[in-house]
Formats: sequence, structure tokens, C-alpha cells
Amino acid sequence: MKSRYGTVDAVGVSERVAKFAMRSIKGVSKTWGLRKVVSMMDLTTLEGKDTPGKVAALCRKAITPHVEMDLPHVAAACVYPAMVTYARTCLTGSPVRVASVATAFPAGQSPWRLRIEEVRRALAQGADEIDMVINRGAFLCGEGGRVQEEIATVAEVCGSATLKVILEVSELETLDNIRAASFLAMEVLRPGDFIKTSTGKTSSNATLETHQVMIEAIRDYFLATGVPVGMKPAGGIRTAKQSLQFLVAVKETLGDAWLVPTRYRFGASSLLNDVLRQLEKERVGAYPASYGFSESESAY
Repeated sequence: MKSRYGTVDAVGVSERVAKFAMRSIKGVSKTWGLRKVVSMMDLTTLEGKDTPGKVAALCRKAITPHVEMDLPHVAAACVYPAMVTYARTCLTGSPVRVASVATAFPAGQSPWRLRIEEVRRALAQGADEIDMVINRGAFLCGEGGRVQEEIATVAEVCGSATLKVILEVSELETLDNIRAASFLAMEVLRPGDFIKTSTGKTSSNATLETHQVMIEAIRDYFLATGVPVGMKPAGGIRTAKQSLQFLVAVKETLGDAWLVPTRYRFGASSLLNDVLRQLEKERVGAYPASYGFSESESAY
């Protein structure tokens, strides 16, 4: 797979992302960027203690991130399959999409028939988007064809629904593997589908380095095929400053065409409150107290 998809210059990647982290974005540009981040967010709760009431509160915040600021709605509310029905009820009539994790999130270790049935049930209950996990064990054993076949099957089952393929980059071991897994997924995805870094449930999630490897793969695939695939970094992005660094990377690698929710998402619900505080500071000139914002949901 390395020879087929090329290798990654790890030193070059590190040097490039270090420059993104040094950018200083202020004033009107900062406000524009943070509003863009809100519009690209998948607001998420993925906890064992999730309830219909918690999902309803999440959906209200997804539609109106803050009642005192004129902000865009987020892109989607993401929940476990068992909570899709409640999210669909809350979001019907709104522009916010319902996303569901599937295929035995986060480990992906259930039998295939159960994983694909979970996708079908989530769609039947009203999911607009499916976030699937790949079988990392199969990938690391060299069974790339099996991984690709499973992704292709889920894409077919999704029909008009958007598919996001979670690579779980912290478990793929090398940057070369992350690039190879990105291409394996993209080769069977449709325009408008996504590749995604992480579940947010491991010790290491989205980083500028792994993100850069994936967006360069997206760029190279687009230049070769003309097929635009979206990107979703997830987990570990907790501050407004970090989110702007990711946007800089996207703009300079993929261009403005990817600075839209149909091609780029943030899977980091704990990020939202910091973005709101930064926007309020830009608006009134002082940081608001943290207790003025609701508790963030899971860092996914």
C-alpha cells in the first residue's frame, strides 16, 4: 500500500504545520473564522448516560448556539443510533442535520452483519449522515481490500445520506498508513462524503500533523480524479485558537472551496463554548464568565 499511495515526508509535515500554529488572526478575520467554525461543527453527545432530554438540549443548542448572539446554526447534531429518533423529532423542520455513529462505534469489533444492520436502522429512524468506523485490525493485517469493501457497502446502503469514514488515526501507527487508509476510503466514496480522523475515544485524536496528511491526500485524490471528498477532524480540538489553525491548514492546502460545511466539519463539541466566549470578547471587548455558557458535551 505504501508504494501504491506514496509515502509521507514526516519532517516536511511537521515543519509545515508548525507555521500554521504561528499565524496570528485578529479582528474581523478572527470573527469571520470563528463564525465559520460554528457553522462547520457537528455538535455531539456520545455518552453512556445520554437520555432523550440530553439529546433535546443538544439539539436546541445546535439550532441556536447562543441566544444573545446572531450566529449560524451548527452543521449537524451527532448521537448514538439509539438516540436518532429523539434527535430527528427535535430537528425536524430545522436546517441542522442528524448524524449517527455506526458500525459498532468506537471499536468496530462487532460481526459485520450487526455493523451493517446498525447503519440501516439509523437511516430508517431518520439519520441524514452516518459516521462509520473502519476495521483497523483488518487494515493493519494487510486486508485493505476487505476494509475497502466494507466502506463501499456502507456507502451503497447510505443512498443519499452523507457518509463519514473514521480512520482512528492514533491506531494506524504511521503517517504512511494514514495516507493509505485515506486513499482506500476515498476510492469508494461519493462526492460529498468525508474522511475523518478519530472517534474522540482514544488517548490521541486529531492533530495538525495527522490532519495535514489527510488533507494532502484529499488534494492529491481530487487533482487525480476530480472527486471532492470532505474532511472532519475530531477529538482534541478544544480551543478557538486551535480551530483557526486547522482552518488555515485547509485554506492553504485545499483552498476556499473546502471552507464550507458540505466539505469540512469539526467533530469537537467541547470546542463550541470556547468559540462562543471568543466571539463575545470580540463583540464587547471583554471575556464573559465561563458560567454564562452551558456545559459542553463530549469531546468528539
